[in-house]
Order: sequence, then C-alpha cells, then structure tokens
Amino acid sequence: MMLWRSAAFLLALILWFCPFPAQALDYPPPLSYSNAELSRKDFSGQTLRSAEFSNANLESTNFANADMKGVVLSASVLTMTNLQGADLTNAFMDQIKFTRTNLSDAILTDAILLRSTFKDININGTDFTNAVLDGAQIRELCQVAQGTNSKTGVDTRESLGCR
Repeated sequence: MMLWRSAAFLLALILWFCPFPAQALDYPPPLSYSNAELSRKDFSGQTLRSAEFSNANLESTNFANADMKGVVLSASVLTMTNLQGADLTNAFMDQIKFTRTNLSDAILTDAILLRSTFKDININGTDFTNAVLDGAQIRELCQVAQGTNSKTGVDTRESLGCR
C-alpha cells in the first residue's frame, strides 16, 4: 500500500512539473449564423457540424445532403427549406414552423423537436429514431409517415413509433 502511494505521488509530481503540451484539434470552430438572413442560400453537401442558426431566416434554403450533426436551429424559419438527405443527428430544432419543408431521407436521430409544428411536410424515408417529440407531434407525423431511410435502413413509421 505504501509503495502504491509513493508511485502515485511521484507520478503527480512529474505531471505537475513536466506537463504534456496541449495539442490543437483539427476541428474548425462552429459556425454561427444566429439571427442571419439566409433565405435562398445553398449549403447543399456542406459540413456544418455544430453550426448555430438560431432565429435565422432559412426560407427556401438548400441543405440537401449536408452534414448538420449537432446543429442548432432554434426558432428559425424553415418554410420551403430543403433538408433532403441531411444528417441532423443530435440537432436542436425547437420552436420551428416546418411549412412545406422537405425532410425526405433525412436523419433526425436523437434530435430535439419540441414545440415545433409541421404543415405540408415531406418526411418520406426520414429517420426519427430516439428524436424528442411530444405525443401530438408524433400523431401528426404518423399521418404522413412512409418509406425507409436509404442510409440507416430504418422505416419512418417505426422510428416514430406509429401504430
């Protein structure tokens, strides 16, 4: 027991006086588009991981096949927005009015969609596995849910828990 404590103390002293240098990660800092006017912009196929689009106007914006893991879209306008095939895993998408939005073949695994509304939305093949939705949202989406996601192989109705 005494030997173990001595070894731990010696290691602590070495680390205290000879710390390892910090290494920079190759990740760029997250992009911030909060409160921005981005209607009709083309972000298709881009990597936008952890980007912030809070309160942004994204009307008719194209995000087709974009990597949007961890993105924040809180209270943004997504009318006629194209999110076809976008990966929105772990996205924070609360308080959004999805109107005529194309979410076909998108991945919304573990996304948070509370207090969002859906009108004339395309969710053919969308994967909602473990997405946070309330009961009314699920009932509304189950009325139009169909298809299987081409990337995950998950059935849209199953991912929503439709009956």
